[in-house]
Formats: sequence, structure tokens, C-alpha cells
Amino acid sequence: MEPSRPLPLPGWGLSLGITMTLLSLVVLLPIGALLLRAAEIGPAELWATIGSKRVLAALLLSFRAALIAALFNLVFGLALAWVLVRYDFPGRKLVDAAVDLPFALPTAVAGIALTTIYAPNGVFGAPVMDWFGVRLAYTEIGIWIALVFVGLPFAVRTVQPVIQEIEKEVEEASATLGASRVTTLRRVILPMLLPALLTGFALALARAVGEYGSVIFIAGNLPFQTEIAPLLIVIKLEEFDYEGAVAIAIAMLAISFAMLLLINLIQVWSRRYSSEG
Repeated sequence: MEPSRPLPLPGWGLSLGITMTLLSLVVLLPIGALLLRAAEIGPAELWATIGSKRVLAALLLSFRAALIAALFNLVFGLALAWVLVRYDFPGRKLVDAAVDLPFALPTAVAGIALTTIYAPNGVFGAPVMDWFGVRLAYTEIGIWIALVFVGLPFAVRTVQPVIQEIEKEVEEASATLGASRVTTLRRVILPMLLPALLTGFALALARAVGEYGSVIFIAGNLPFQTEIAPLLIVIKLEEFDYEGAVAIAIAMLAISFAMLLLINLIQVWSRRYSSEG
């Protein structure tokens, strides 16, 4: 029996200990402290805060805008990733590098830049306002634009490596068998990309739900209209209403967990369906 080669990482016990320690410090302890504080407040007071009209409007706006932005990034991110992988054109490397810009750019800087561009007197905001009478900044549309900006890299970078692994011979074989481009896309390409698409969608959605810095500048922050839930948490903290902030945070945590759980279940089903197919 050949002796096993030494692994590059330390032993199982040490690796597990380091992993669980870091996971506890970064994730488990903060969430546990939030749940403990919520238990001290009590379900009645939590529900009274969450059920108020202002909080419900902020939660609905945050998750609605995040879902729409993530769906847009799902489609546009797939198209952009496909173009970057399959086509060679002047400036391709520059476009590819620009995709990562939201990762490096501070969210406050992004918010100020987007507001400057899409404001009623901005470069794009002014023509849209003059020609179509539609106001981009300080409306829900502005929130969507900011969330699309911060979530697009997640959709592109998750799908791009999978597209690179798909051989062009697969598409050529499908065409040889008489399949149209739409049929090839629907029956051959998309099933292979579906797990990565769902992962990118989940990451973009999670980023958009909790986004704060890039949204508050372009949103206008009007209660019942453009006030997002993260901003309302900050407002509660500034008013020393810690119970209200905890209640909103618990609501966001529960809704986010439910949405991500549903996406993961769909992802598991899609992988099982692809393997069986």
C-alpha cells in the first residue's frame, strides 16, 4: 500500500478549527447576537415594528428592486459574458476589465457618479427627461440602476468560466443534427449554464438586497417612495431606536434566507436534472 502524499493544508482537526473559528467570528456570532437581541425584544414588539406601513414599504421596495435588478443582470450578464468569451473585438480587454470596476470602486463614489450622470441635469438624465419626460434619479428607477451596477460583476464572472469550458463542437454538432440556433441555445447551452446562472443570480440578489452606499445618493430617500430598508435601519440607529433597527434587520435576514434557500433548492434540482438528462 502506497503511503498517502502529505496534503498542502494542515491536518483535519487544525483546518476545521481554523475554519470554524473564522466562520464564527465573521458570520455566526453577529447573526447569533442579532437573534439573541430579537429574542429579548419579544415577537409582539418585533411584529409591531415590522408591520408598520413605513417599514413594510421600505422592505417591499428593497426586495422588489433587488429582484428586478438581479433578473436584469441574469440576462444581460449572460449576454455580456458570452460576447467576452466568444468574440474578439477592439477594446475587448478594456470591457472585460471594466466589468470588475464595481468591485474596486467605493460604493459612495459609485452613488455620487451615478447621481451625477442620471440626475435631471445630468449627461443621460437630462435628455431622457426632455425627450420622454421620465425622471431617472431620485426615483425607483435610479435604485434599479444602482443595484444593476453593483450586481453585474457577480452575474458575469460566475457564468464566464462555464462558457469558456463549452466546446464549439457541441454547437456545431447540434447544428449538424438540424437544430436551429434557438433550439441549440434552449436545449444544449442553457442546461449547461443553468447552475452557474442561478449562482450568479443569487449572488447579485444578495448584494442588491443589502446595498446601501450606492443607493442613498440616487434614491432620494423619500419615505413610502424611495426609502430602502438598509437606510431605514440607519435612521432607526440614529434615533437610538435599537429595537426598531433590530426588527427590520430580522425581517431582512428572514426574507433573504428564504429567497436564497429557494434559489439553492432550484439549483440542486437543475444539477440533478442535468445529470439525469
